[in-house]
Amino acid sequence: MDNNFLKVKDYLLELDYNITYENEEDGIFMVENEETGINNLVLVVADPLLIVEQFVFEVKEGSDPDVYKKLMQKSRDIVHGAFVLDESGTRVLFRNTHELQNLDLNELEATINSLTLLLGEYSKELIKFSGIH
Repeated sequence: MDNNFLKVKDYLLELDYNITYENEEDGIFMVENEETGINNLVLVVADPLLIVEQFVFEVKEGSDPDVYKKLMQKSRDIVHGAFVLDESGTRVLFRNTHELQNLDLNELEATINSLTLLLGEYSKELIKFSGIH
């Protein structure tokens, strides 16, 4: 795992992401980049995969169930990654996975760019879904 952990770390630094937390033993990074609006993006090196997750919002109790349908429809438009729910069924995340063996800088950058684009283009809807006014 050490080589993959270091490879991911090197890519993150090359992409100018600030590593706010790292734990090599658990294979976890948390990164941010103020320019791109990425905050608390979690990357998990879980050989043979790299898991990339970003918490987006929590579905409030009593929310319109149509939120889930709209999120699934939007997931179809996302080039890299998709909306997913955590185990509780209330936390919406952006998630993508990569094979570490074939991971390159462009592939990781494409995933993060996809998230950045999604958050920028779909922000009004996400705010509405989250119940924040």
